[in-house]
Amino acid sequence: MRAYDFAPLLRSSIGFENLNRLVDFATRGEGDAYPPYNIEKLGEDAYRISMAVAGFTRDELDIVVQDNMLVITGRADASGEDAARQFLHRGIAKRAFERRFQLADTIKVTGAGYEAGLLNIELTRQVPEHKKPRKIEIGEATPAQPTIEGERAEAA
Repeated sequence: MRAYDFAPLLRSSIGFENLNRLVDFATRGEGDAYPPYNIEKLGEDAYRISMAVAGFTRDELDIVVQDNMLVITGRADASGEDAARQFLHRGIAKRAFERRFQLADTIKVTGAGYEAGLLNIELTRQVPEHKKPRKIEIGEATPAQPTIEGERAEAA
């Protein structure tokens, strides 16, 4: 019997377990793995995406949410300080990127912060009241309704 590892399918989907969407997303391929990122579950309904964007400034990063798609874009400004500098070795990649995350209907982006080369995006799950599970109390048994029995026709 084979064991299947679905971890790659779950890397960029947050807040839902819809296998059809995940398989569709995986078959399209994710392409480049730049920039690296983590997805953390901070609590029952709280998540964080941490993306390593060393070398980028706040002005070079954009975060857009539209139609349950979180799009993070970084544009490398080659006309700035880097154009005047001469590198002997450039190990810190600073190239333009676009990273997309499919979000469930209940996941909302609540904020973002940039510190020490990490872009942190805060997410929360906000389930509407009508979709939350409700506990139904079991009360006393109701009296049975009287049953009307008909007369049996006797066979001849």
